[in-house]
Amino acid sequence: MLRAAIQVLAETWRHLWFRDIKENPQWINDTAVRIRAGILLVIPLYMGLTLFDVAFTSHWVVTGNYIKDTFDTDFDDHILYHVEAYRRTYEYSFQTGVLFYALFEMIAGMFAFTARFSPTIWLATLLARSHRPYWKPLVPKRFAWSIGASLISVCLVFFNPDTFAHWVNAVWGSELLPETVNYMPRWIPVSLIWVCLGFMWMESVLGICLGCKLHALLVWMGVLKDECEACNNLSWD
Repeated sequence: MLRAAIQVLAETWRHLWFRDIKENPQWINDTAVRIRAGILLVIPLYMGLTLFDVAFTSHWVVTGNYIKDTFDTDFDDHILYHVEAYRRTYEYSFQTGVLFYALFEMIAGMFAFTARFSPTIWLATLLARSHRPYWKPLVPKRFAWSIGASLISVCLVFFNPDTFAHWVNAVWGSELLPETVNYMPRWIPVSLIWVCLGFMWMESVLGICLGCKLHALLVWMGVLKDECEACNNLSWD
């Protein structure tokens, strides 16, 4: 049993989700790609809940230690109370770590060497072993993951505006961005989270890679150059 498990891990290490890790251009198992997208779907879901909490819930927390009726109401006939409350402070070190991990996963999938360091690629490859592989070229997937990496980078700026502003100002040599306020509107990361969530859901559930479709469109328009997938996927059986 242990020997069989070691053999499976060794085989996974040699090939991962690649048809042939040495071929050029490279092809990957789309079944494993869909499984991985389903695993990583947890990240935009979590970040969406975080942004919902930041953007749409109250910034005040009532302690409950002191509540006194004022015997007065507002214009909507709500009873007014004197309460003890404090303003919430937000600290995003954990969310930043999650986003950096997601950024690493996007970049790791782009190349054969970095793919070996991705836990989700390993797990997806192992889970896909019992299914028939469906080979697709890596280049369109790489383009799609570069879009995902760009979206994640924007969210990192939203959660760390002071750090990013400090870097920009240091490079620019002047105070180009304020370091004491968040200059990015909340609707930007909220919208990007929905876009990322939709892309990954379509990839994992429907098997539709919108980033790959966009890549194909840019190739058709002549903006990008790529080899013909159909010409490289001939079957003589």
